[in-house]
Amino acid sequence: METEIKTITEAKNQKKNVGGRPKKSVKRDRFIAVKCTAVERKLIEAKAKSFFLSVSEYIREMALRGTILPKIKTLPKEVLGFTATLNHLAANLNQIAKKRNGFEELSVSERSELKVQSEEVKNLTTEIKNYLQENN
Repeated sequence: METEIKTITEAKNQKKNVGGRPKKSVKRDRFIAVKCTAVERKLIEAKAKSFFLSVSEYIREMALRGTILPKIKTLPKEVLGFTATLNHLAANLNQIAKKRNGFEELSVSERSELKVQSEEVKNLTTEIKNYLQENN
């Protein structure tokens, strides 16, 4: 009974997780105004965007370090689409290989599906080559 009371008391004394974003150890809450022309502003915004940074981050990095290390670029939608298709094809080919390794014969529908997927792989490789040639 006494241990139950202790655990209930301890549970009440612990802080509850209120959720939300965790507090930052160093909060950036100071503002610096910079005067510039409309053209200069557009140039700064364009440069910040090219590094995938906000204007504040770009100006802060340039002022403190004098240079900016480029962030890793996210993959384009086309590349993510290619990857998804390849994953799907790999899963299907794995199922077929498992069946063949078990000495089971492929049905007519499985053979036709395999032929279709083989064509998909060929088309996908052509699309990837074309995409890489266009973007290099």
